[in-house]
Amino acid sequence: MSLFSEPSAQAWLARFGATPDFEIAAVDRLLNHRSVRRYTEEPIPDSVLATLVAAGQAAATSSNLQSWSVISVDDPARRAEIAALCSNQKQVVTAARFLVFVADLHRIEQFTLAEGLPTDGLETVEMYTVAVVDAALAAERVVCAAEALGYGICYIGAMRNKPHQVAELLGLPSRTFAVFGLCLGRPAENANAAIKPRLLQDGVWFKESYGVNEEAIEEYNARYAEFAAEQKIPMDGTWSQKSAQRAQPAGLSGREALAEFLHSQGLAKK
Repeated sequence: MSLFSEPSAQAWLARFGATPDFEIAAVDRLLNHRSVRRYTEEPIPDSVLATLVAAGQAAATSSNLQSWSVISVDDPARRAEIAALCSNQKQVVTAARFLVFVADLHRIEQFTLAEGLPTDGLETVEMYTVAVVDAALAAERVVCAAEALGYGICYIGAMRNKPHQVAELLGLPSRTFAVFGLCLGRPAENANAAIKPRLLQDGVWFKESYGVNEEAIEEYNARYAEFAAEQKIPMDGTWSQKSAQRAQPAGLSGREALAEFLHSQGLAKK
């Protein structure tokens, strides 16, 4: 079976370890999502990319601030530099298109200055959060549109590993921050991208008030261990143990110092 062709019930089974007792065919393409890191050489023309960006612009945006921007990077040398800053992930170089989503308060700063108003509100954690959420919402709309057209995607969080160098390379002004990169391309036949299991819904969906479901975590630890073994993913401990290790400063790949960069950009200072 080719990538993205699983019926919704089969995708649900892959995600949650059981089949649903209700009809969900209308959202097949959303449930079939996976990260794709190997692509064909098929190009993505500007007309398609413009359509994908339009889908991103149609996403919800707080107070219609539209506090995000996207940079498409096509120059091979610049792509290679970005890959070097992103733990040398080869898909950054081999993807048909590579996008960088930017939390962008610089544009609003220009409006504010033109009105003769103070800009200190742009330094708040709230406005930083608004810009990051705006960028993420737009990116996920781009992803949904791309996958609907049969393309594969891979988010690149390692854009945050060396933010100073990324900002210099991309010419990012003050009040901006490269939140993540996004690879786009037609999946290769040997992409071997499987649907990754997720926590059971009662591990993340609580009614009326927050809760913790230890049983759901233990169930997922066991189910993810089976998936990792099938996919030959190295595992040192359970998923929850790996998550705990990932949250340690040593596991953050330099991102533990991100606050210093944000502050230097005039972001999230207060």
